[in-house]
Amino acid sequence: MKIEDIKTVLVVGAGAMGQQIAMNTALNGRAHDYKVILCDSFPAALEKAKKWAPEYLAGRVAKGRITQEEADKVAANLVFSDNVEEAAAQADLVIEAIIENLDAKRDLFQKISKVCKPDTILGTNSSNIVSSKLADVTEHPERLLNMHYFNPALVMQLVEIVRGPHTADETIKTAYAFAENTGKKPIIIQKEIAGFVANRINAAVTREACLLLEKGIASVEDIDTACEKGLNYPMGPFRLMDLTGLDVNYYVRRDRFAESGDPNDAPSPLVIDKVIKGEYGRKTGKGWYDYSDSKK
Repeated sequence: MKIEDIKTVLVVGAGAMGQQIAMNTALNGRAHDYKVILCDSFPAALEKAKKWAPEYLAGRVAKGRITQEEADKVAANLVFSDNVEEAAAQADLVIEAIIENLDAKRDLFQKISKVCKPDTILGTNSSNIVSSKLADVTEHPERLLNMHYFNPALVMQLVEIVRGPHTADETIKTAYAFAENTGKKPIIIQKEIAGFVANRINAAVTREACLLLEKGIASVEDIDTACEKGLNYPMGPFRLMDLTGLDVNYYVRRDRFAESGDPNDAPSPLVIDKVIKGEYGRKTGKGWYDYSDSKK
């Protein structure tokens, strides 16, 4: 599949990441007139995305970022479906953004690779599950790769294009061009490694931040301030964990440690304690910081 052949894009998973990847494709790829199908088997997730999309576009118009005519075009190109097989049969490119569960992803790729065109590119947005773990259940695995967007996908420019040992050169080239066509700055990761590039660097920063806190060197607030004001990070490591979810941090670190056996990959005891307490960050109203007032 060449970049000029990409006309219809399917995003599977209408959660926060999926809906933003779909909107980014329709909005920032409007010069290429991409038709985008956002698909989810859970009606509640799909209804939430359907409600969010026009509200988001209206906000862009109100701020003068796009015209009403452009918003109408984006809305026309973004459609919703609860039938993944029907949608996959139409797609030239699929981006999977479902839960971080290997069995669920394997089931999905086994299913859609049978109904897609043989050269449809199949991308997983996973930052932790490499595509080689899906290759044996995927027909034509040469068209399979990781396309890792960053949260929030409408804001963050980086997309990590990850080559698996099965991935064809043309697949990498087309995925890279597609990311550029939709307003992103892609990088190519030539070998699979858990966490890829940005998250591995971030994991090292987060690990050191937790160690500093464990040893009583500095407070959560001061460590974040050091990173934000001294290193020019847009968000300190503790604020970022609260945004993405301490439960997510825990599960990723747990799985990475189980695979590597390296103690440096294990979850921080401080994170484990937060997860046991159910303090996952913004989504629960409390993490490293207290968000109870903002949830009222």
